[in-house]
Amino acid sequence: MTITPSNYLFNYDPHYKANQLICGYGQTAIITGWTVKESVARYLTSKEYAVIGNLYSPTRGISPLIRNLLANPHVASLVILQSTKEDQNAGGCQCLLDFLSKGFRAGVDHIGKDVWIINSNVLGYIDIEIPAEVLELIRESIVYREVESISKVVDHVKELNKKEKKKSWSNPLIFPFTETSSKIRPGTKYCHRIEGSTIAETWVRILHRIKTTGRVRPTEYGKWQELINIVAVVTDEPLDFYFPEPNYLPIRREFINDYISQILDDSSQREGIKYTYGQRLRSWFKKDQIQQVIDLLVSDINSSRAVMSLWDVNDYDNNDSPPCLNHIWIRTIDDELSLTATFRSNDMFSAWPSNAMGLRALQIHIMREIQNRINQKLKIGPLVTVSQSAHIYNDCWEYADKIVDAEYETICREKKYADPSGSYLIVIKNNQIFVEHITPGSGEIVNCYFGKSARKIYNKIAEDSPGIGIKHAMYLGSELQKAEICLKDKSYHYQQDKPLTVKS
Repeated sequence: MTITPSNYLFNYDPHYKANQLICGYGQTAIITGWTVKESVARYLTSKEYAVIGNLYSPTRGISPLIRNLLANPHVASLVILQSTKEDQNAGGCQCLLDFLSKGFRAGVDHIGKDVWIINSNVLGYIDIEIPAEVLELIRESIVYREVESISKVVDHVKELNKKEKKKSWSNPLIFPFTETSSKIRPGTKYCHRIEGSTIAETWVRILHRIKTTGRVRPTEYGKWQELINIVAVVTDEPLDFYFPEPNYLPIRREFINDYISQILDDSSQREGIKYTYGQRLRSWFKKDQIQQVIDLLVSDINSSRAVMSLWDVNDYDNNDSPPCLNHIWIRTIDDELSLTATFRSNDMFSAWPSNAMGLRALQIHIMREIQNRINQKLKIGPLVTVSQSAHIYNDCWEYADKIVDAEYETICREKKYADPSGSYLIVIKNNQIFVEHITPGSGEIVNCYFGKSARKIYNKIAEDSPGIGIKHAMYLGSELQKAEICLKDKSYHYQQDKPLTVKS
């Protein structure tokens, strides 16, 4: 069935993520994957397409895409562009193609929520609120083609526009969508230090902190929950990376090498591809910054000038998406090579784990290159990321809550006694509480405290050691209070780390 007037115009009405789409008046939706959508739009008039948009994630992006198509049933065809490493790594476009060609099945996602699972080697979800018969209707009604370049997108769209317009295959269909809210507790706005032994552990701690005290703010991409300046410290990530079992991270081991190459390897500039981090580090400024850092540290292993910049001052004027990763600093202290990275904006749910693994790979690469050139035994030090805007988008809140509920308590139960501030030995002697502050490792006594008031002693310790761990500080408070009870009631005997006992 066709509509004969060749100049008939349709209005595309996006119900989801409208500010991330370029809307037109035609009958073809163009899915650009990770290619910049404006790079396609410049070759077409708005009458030639219905909508142009990116598809970054198969678990988060396909449902809103399908919801928008159901609300705009005049869309008769899809053109799906897969042309970048990022497309292959993320798998969003491939998963969409598999939905159209192979269908879907009922299942549960990785947090136990009922969803439709796309029949694909790439994990992709569709909201269960959309009935199966409606999903089958869209598969039967819309034709599609995969292309591998911008020029082929343009050629195919122009060819489609030579054909007669088609009637809508349905009335507009809109289905309920449940949005998760956040319960926010009081907390500081700025500067949050979070430490974990692995990237996975640190990530769960980050999610908990943001979901607990982060501020909900509107942005051009929708709502997000945000904290300012999260300093994340990963102390002991293994060289071959730790993936939990079952894997709750938003990245799989089989895809990590592709992501790492985007940080370590150069790439040529191509139309529609903004940049890769590797390109910014290797050639963007006509210098290989990674090699510069290696050469610098080979000549002066203690240099504090090993800095790499990904920020281009021209990003202010001619880049609608400047790099989120801005600076990287390498430093060796006590034969430990650390890496510190600064992000201006960081999606802590979907992006931070892969960001951290890519940076860890860069850290390992630099360490090994230095060791290959000089007789310097180095060990891998901490990975530190400073995320100036650390946020979780609202379509991930439910997933974040489920992961925190499942994993955070277990992580917190793991006993970790090491505190870089040292340890404290508490005894009662000469009718006073007596405390020795001992350095970690060497066991050197660096300070002594004594008195009869637990409060006065722990206040003084807090003044002298402001970096003491929270759990350690709370432990000290309880131990000192036990000691004070024993001073006041002579029937009790005090021993550190043991319950109060009555003297025989």
